[in-house]
Amino acid sequence: MTQDVKVTLSFDADVVERAKAFAASQGISLSRLTEFLFDKITSAPRPYKNLEDIPLADFIRMVAEPEVTYEKPRNLKKEYFESKK
Repeated sequence: MTQDVKVTLSFDADVVERAKAFAASQGISLSRLTEFLFDKITSAPRPYKNLEDIPLADFIRMVAEPEVTYEKPRNLKKEYFESKK
């Protein structure tokens, strides 16, 4: 079992507010979001050696919400009447 460790970091206040909102939208804490990102950039199979090595698209995929699929709303009234024919 791993043990959590407290750290103190300083960030721009606007960045923190946006990150908190993002974390909340994912149902996680800011601490877990930070841990997730740190883990992704430092873990195998491809730990990054410097910031320039992190492809922007990969980073965006790490923090972005999953792709949303929109479905056309069903016409329940029409379905009901057609089922009665």
